[in-house]
Amino acid sequence: IGPFSTAVDMSDTDRSLPLCRRLSYAVGHFLNDLCASMWFTYLLVFYHNVLGFKNTYAGVLLLVGQIADGICTPLIGYESDRAPGCGNYGKRKSWHLMGTLSVVLSFSFIFNQCLGCSSLTPQWASMLFFVPFIVVFQFGWAAVQISHLSLIPELARCEHAKVELTAYRYAFTVVANITVYAVAYLLFHMQSGQGTDMDILGPVDIPVFRNLALIVLGIGLVFSLLFHLGTSESRNRPGEEGEHSPLLATQGTTLSALLQWKCWLRTCVCLQVALLYMSTRLIVNLSQTYISMYLINTLGLDKVNLLIHRHHPSVMYLSGFLSSLIMKPISKLIGKPLTYFVGLLMILTFSYWVLLDEFMGERVYGAAVLLGAGSATILVISLAMTAELISDQTQSGAFVYGAMSFTDKVANGLAVMLIQSLHPCHTVVCCPACVWFYHYVMVFVTGGVAFVAALALCSILIWPIKIRIRESHVRTLTSRFEKDIVTVGACSSFL
Repeated sequence: IGPFSTAVDMSDTDRSLPLCRRLSYAVGHFLNDLCASMWFTYLLVFYHNVLGFKNTYAGVLLLVGQIADGICTPLIGYESDRAPGCGNYGKRKSWHLMGTLSVVLSFSFIFNQCLGCSSLTPQWASMLFFVPFIVVFQFGWAAVQISHLSLIPELARCEHAKVELTAYRYAFTVVANITVYAVAYLLFHMQSGQGTDMDILGPVDIPVFRNLALIVLGIGLVFSLLFHLGTSESRNRPGEEGEHSPLLATQGTTLSALLQWKCWLRTCVCLQVALLYMSTRLIVNLSQTYISMYLINTLGLDKVNLLIHRHHPSVMYLSGFLSSLIMKPISKLIGKPLTYFVGLLMILTFSYWVLLDEFMGERVYGAAVLLGAGSATILVISLAMTAELISDQTQSGAFVYGAMSFTDKVANGLAVMLIQSLHPCHTVVCCPACVWFYHYVMVFVTGGVAFVAALALCSILIWPIKIRIRESHVRTLTSRFEKDIVTVGACSSFL
């Protein structure tokens, strides 16, 4: 960051964190990952096929959640940067703890039937019952996500160490997805042993989803406890030091005190990274949301296979898991932008394959490898690029992650609502048009958004992730107590 960031340049020699600390950090998002797997994979299936809601109502609930999450993330990021923390507990971990409690208290109500409702209750009234729980859940999910991500630039100062920490984090995301599918598979087989129809989803499956949500919360709480016990948050981070004792911006010192939340909104490079991150999340989340619908309506699997996708998700997420393990050496060898481009090529190849091969059959597993490995690659690298953007400016790091997440959440909600409104039929029973509808959703959603991500990547290749501050403004910072002047001067001098 400019010619005066000696501390950042020297940090490239920093060693990686000890393995136990990397693992304890990585499991801190495990509860969120478990809940997100259920949210994106089963929400539309549960509300449309099990509770019998219209497609548009199911889409509205997902949109409400995404908008609530999108609004909460920048606000939580801003407050997380300002708040001093709870006693001797770090401010990031304090927000993480509050978010965890919010998720636990609300999530089990989302995958359950409306309490007090009957067959005579209008669908819009039943839908309103779930809205408060979804809002509380999304607030908690955002608090955990932002506080956990904002620890990356604080725990790891070397750029390659940040990629490694992000890869570990994503590896547990893969484990979380496989865990959800495995538990769901066992629950549905237990239900089949009781003589329940295994071909059609309906209200009889409500207990399965409720039990799945409760098991997910129990497992996630254990890993959240491990995170809080094994991860120590520094009380004297570079960003905080800059805030509490304003720095003279002279050669050999960092410019942490200059980069506050307002400054980021005026930088082109922040918009570049935000567009890349938003496109990445759209690819990952929408493919996860509609892959079940694609398997249900296009490939026509039975209930256990279509809902649990016994082998397809395992192949997809295991390929993503293996990709995350080799992410650090690959990005170190060819750089983050080219590594991201390799992931985009996998996504585009998957999209083209689905377009040409209308009924894949067993070939769907080959496509799953491409989708899983490509999604893992672009997600890990986009997070690493965000951490690179923040660098040592950890005093406003949570806001940056919150702003990135805002674009992602709102775009995901609007995209799902648009797709649901274009659905050719509104009944619970699958219609012939659904076969082609979800086929083209998988093709044009993944491929189209991948093209937008490629444009964002090109802009980063032309204008790399770098913030420059003019020396003339640095020389004017003569007083240690004029922090406001420092911030205004820095914001006005961003390129």
